[in-house]
Amino acid sequence: MIINIISVGVTLFLAIVVHEYAHGWMANKLGDPTAKEAGRLTLNPFRHIDPIGTILLPGLLIAIRMMGQPTMLFGWAKPVPVNFSRLNHPKTDMIWVGLAGPAVNILIATAAAQLFRLDLPVKALYAIYDIVIVNLILAVFNMIPVPPLDGSRLVTGVLPDRLAKSYMRLEPFGLLIVIALLYFGAFQTVVLPVVDHLSNFLGVREP
Repeated sequence: MIINIISVGVTLFLAIVVHEYAHGWMANKLGDPTAKEAGRLTLNPFRHIDPIGTILLPGLLIAIRMMGQPTMLFGWAKPVPVNFSRLNHPKTDMIWVGLAGPAVNILIATAAAQLFRLDLPVKALYAIYDIVIVNLILAVFNMIPVPPLDGSRLVTGVLPDRLAKSYMRLEPFGLLIVIALLYFGAFQTVVLPVVDHLSNFLGVREP
């Protein structure tokens, strides 16, 4: 039980680090070296740690689960800095920067799913299952179209400029909106069904 909880925590930590790196990598490829200049274009996990989102909150949730209370492990890394005005084509390139994080999580989940088909010990299958589910949750959750989540970059990129500017004014309130959505069951009614569908598509079920 404890080992499984710690495994999920480590998997979440690594998944959000790679997620943030992908944003910086894509931005750099599309003309914005801000993350590189800030020393954030790295897979060194210590460069992406957010004291609250990467340590305090996940640690608290892990402790609560260890005490027998069912909780969803949740967290975030320090966002990689992106200056959209430095992108070669800011309006369209921000879409690719936003999609890069969820895309790499989907790729990790897909690669791990291939291992799930091997004749491995049950403990290994559980670890692979955790990798798949955590990365799918991170990808799907971040595609919720609420600024500053990644889905909002897609919406901003396709909206006319006037509407996009009005839409992005929601960003200062984004965290509160996300918390409200979670409180009213968006995770159970929106995120988890999509994750279940994707995991079934990949042929991954809890061992």
